[in-house]
Amino acid sequence: MIVTAFFLAGVFPVSPADAAMVRVKDIVDYEGVRDNQLVGYGLVVGLNGTGDRLTNTIFTRETLISMLNRLGVNIRDREVQLQTHDVAAVMVTATLPPFSHGGGRIDVTVSAAGDARDLTGGTLLVTPLQAADGEVYAVAQGSLVTNAVSAGGAGASLTQNVPTSGHIANGAVVEREVPVNLGATRVIHLSLRNSNFTTANRIATAINRSIGRGMARVDDPRTIAIDLSGREAAETLYRIGDLTIEPDTMAKVIVDEASGTIVMGDNVRISTVAIAQGNLTIQVTEAPVASQPGPFSNGTTAILARTQIAASTDSSHRLGILREGPTLSTLVSGMNALGMGPRDMISILQAIKADGALQADLEVR
Repeated sequence: MIVTAFFLAGVFPVSPADAAMVRVKDIVDYEGVRDNQLVGYGLVVGLNGTGDRLTNTIFTRETLISMLNRLGVNIRDREVQLQTHDVAAVMVTATLPPFSHGGGRIDVTVSAAGDARDLTGGTLLVTPLQAADGEVYAVAQGSLVTNAVSAGGAGASLTQNVPTSGHIANGAVVEREVPVNLGATRVIHLSLRNSNFTTANRIATAINRSIGRGMARVDDPRTIAIDLSGREAAETLYRIGDLTIEPDTMAKVIVDEASGTIVMGDNVRISTVAIAQGNLTIQVTEAPVASQPGPFSNGTTAILARTQIAASTDSSHRLGILREGPTLSTLVSGMNALGMGPRDMISILQAIKADGALQADLEVR
């Protein structure tokens, strides 16, 4: 038996190309323009015997009794043992986008809160959705879809996806608006999603050059302040959003050891280093031997284990020079020329970083 390890993968060099220009609105967020998280508690009915067991989930039973009382069915004062398995208590979540108006619709996600096995085919009853301030901003109701498939027999069962969580497209009606007044203050701030001084300065320069001199200033690596004095806020932000710049990126290498994935930024550089990488092959051979008893003896034939182990290294892997290059393409080509696979590169990159020759941040996941 031969025990050896090898990896076959490709590393694709990036060829030089024109600078990638992106729109400002694709890399920044506008101050005061934000989503709001909503949550609610409700009941799903119409399940095919896959709901909560009311003897175990007390909150489901109490919620069902309270709902029936509100609908004029009073069973709280009667000795009635509810046995239905077609009801489930659920948590309902949604995201209220900015500039949503009353009467608009948003999607909701429904997740089981008790011991329900499957919410497929259920109907969510009217559920108020509240924000962090305790106010109701939307009301959800409708038939939910789980995208789950379940099948089973007497001896085995199969379930794909998660049957205890589903969604309702346009399942909630917006009841209350979250006011967003872009012109309330004289200065509005743009927030970079990836903080970078160079990118922030390029945005400010583009705004000052194209829209108004002295209009934008950089407060910190993430924030650009925009002076809206004497300008209409919506139109100005629309013009700013369509401006294009070349964002700056940090020199960074992301390594995922589990999958052998390496991602390098365009600014990654390696100083000239010498690298030697050898492969170890271990050969294990099992050669059992039969041991026969002596003539006219009462012994029995026995099998004796005999194992031979040999280890060897591939002498074809010699010391190589990885020279400093001006581009990521040069770096990748140099590593490929040394005949290294991705997993070999991971170990080598870690060693190069420890040596101080990797001029980038190395993040191992």
